[in-house]
Formats: sequence, structure tokens, C-alpha cells
Amino acid sequence: QPWINVSQVACFSLSAYTDMGLLNYLCFMLLMCFYLLVICSNLFLMVVICMNRSLQEPMYMFLLSLLVSELYGSTGLLPFLLVQILSDLHTVAAPLCFLQIFCIYMYTGVEFFNLTVMSYDRYVAICDPLHYRSRMTPQKAAVLISASWFSCFLLGVALISLTAPLQLCGNTISKVYLHFINKLYCDAYLVVKLSCSDTTGLNIYELIATFSTIIGTLVSILYTYMKIFLVCSSGSQQTRQKAVSTCSPPHLASILNFSIGASFEILQSRFDVNNMPNVLRIFLSLYFLMVPPLVSPLMYGLKMSKIRFVCFGTVCCIFLLSINMSENTSYSTTWHKTTHSSKCSVCCKVLQMWYQKIKTVY
Repeated sequence: QPWINVSQVACFSLSAYTDMGLLNYLCFMLLMCFYLLVICSNLFLMVVICMNRSLQEPMYMFLLSLLVSELYGSTGLLPFLLVQILSDLHTVAAPLCFLQIFCIYMYTGVEFFNLTVMSYDRYVAICDPLHYRSRMTPQKAAVLISASWFSCFLLGVALISLTAPLQLCGNTISKVYLHFINKLYCDAYLVVKLSCSDTTGLNIYELIATFSTIIGTLVSILYTYMKIFLVCSSGSQQTRQKAVSTCSPPHLASILNFSIGASFEILQSRFDVNNMPNVLRIFLSLYFLMVPPLVSPLMYGLKMSKIRFVCFGTVCCIFLLSINMSENTSYSTTWHKTTHSSKCSVCCKVLQMWYQKIKTVY
């Protein structure tokens, strides 16, 4: 059989899709609702952070970068899945396949790097609070965020550059080169497995990139949290309260949630999992791409008191605005009969109560 370059392949066929009849439409609706929820939750928290000066701090800048990466990662996959669910032919053009691989790998790297710099930020804030303002400036935070995104961009470009020249064994169907990938989306390792040429260099690169991105960042995170726990165990109650009330609980949950999902995906991509049930295999392959983008904004929005306070104030203002716009309608309630100043005073009292709670924390 002839050898061809990956760039010459017309399309890849995704063989993990199965025809479930009318259930395909149910899956489409559920996935569409899930994607809309991901967009709304991440965008809302991003707007809240950008529009409030009280949140223009390094910790929230890192959180903003995390939300952007999760919205980017889910957008790189979920619209594609929506199209494939309702499609009769589950094929993807080679350029789109490479673009999807690039998006997924860059999203994974940026996610790990964001979690690492967030743990470093909390380490400086708790272990060296007197020098936090000088060591963690907004300019330094911007440099760390830019370095995270740019380094992952280079890793993704290098991966695509090494994958594109690979020689694949020719497989023509109706005079069109077609290769099968047993997955719901494109994966670089499965494309490499189709190669008939020597892939030693590419395998070494993937091993080094995976080790430095995942193992290196997790070791750094573990080191910073060991330092934080040592300070908290020997510090005052106020120090422990500050560690618990800021970023630590949702940050630890995000680390566990994403790293476990990514580890399962790496293991099942590189080892034979044919004995695993198909539903479980599909769930594990989608977990780290779908669940963190939805869970992270909910955790950070509910657990971080300062963000919760600003979010509540934003929702309260939107509620007041909607009430004022509907006061001229035919129906009337006791709330409508109150003056605008009374409405504001009610919300202000509630906001002041939340503000007092935040002051006791900080």
C-alpha cells in the first residue's frame, strides 16, 4: 500500500459515534443546554471580574485567565460534537482535525499552568503576606498569564508541526484517503498510531511535553500547598481563616477535578481499553473537557466571599432595573408601590451585611 502524508488525507472518520435513532436528538438538546450553561456561567463571572475595580487584583486576574481557557476549551469541542451528533457521516476534514488537536492540547496546558500560578499566588499571599504587594504585582501577574498562554501555544504548534509530515499507510475508499479514529474527536496519539513511519522523535516529544506540563505543574502545586499547610498549622486562627476563605478550597477542587480527568484520558488513549464499556470510555474522554468549564465558575463564584458579594450586588442591581422597567405595567404589587429609594435601601442593607462578613475575613 502507498504511503501518504497526513496533510494529504482528505478526512478522518470518527468511529466512536453510534446511531441511536431519536436518542440522538435528546443528546443534542442536553449537550446544547450544557454548552449554553457553560457559556453563561463563565461569561457572567468574567464580566463581574472585569467590571469591578475591587476585583482588579492578581488573584482574580489568574481566575479570569482560568475562565477564559475553560471557555476556549469547551468552545473548541462542544460545537463540533453538536454537529456530529446530528450528522449521518461522522467524518472530519484533516485541517479541522489538526485545529481541534491544537485547541485541546493548548487548553489542557493552559489549564495546568493557570492552576500552578494560582497556587503560587496563594503561597505568596499566605506565607509572605507582608511582601505580597511587591512580589505579586498586576504587571507580574500579566507576565505569568502571558507566559502560560504563549508557552502552550508553542507546544501546540510544535506538536502539529511534527504530526503533519507523518507517513500514513494508504487506505482509499472511493478514491478518497480515509482513516478511522475510534473516538468522538481527533486525538494526536491516535493519528500517530496510524503512521507507518518511525515516530520515535514524536513519541519522545510527547512524553517530554506531557511530563513537563502535567507532572511538573502538579509537583509545583503540591510543593506550594505543603508550604501553605505548614504555615497554617503553625499560624494563628486568622491565618487559617484567610487560607480557607480565599482560593484554597475551590482551587484544590479544580486541581483534583481536572487532573484526574486528564489522567484518565491520557491512560485510555495510550493503552488498550477495548474491554472497557463504550459508554464509560466516552464519558472519560469527555470529562476533563466538559465538567471543569461548568464546575469551576460555580465553585469560585459560591466559595470566594468577595466574588459572591459582587455577584450578589450585580444580580440585585439587575433585579432592581427589571422592577423599575416593569412598574408601568398593568399589574401592581407591594414592591412596585414602594419608592425607588426604599428598594435601594433594602438591597443596600443586605449588601452591607455581606460586606461586614467580608471585612471579618480580610
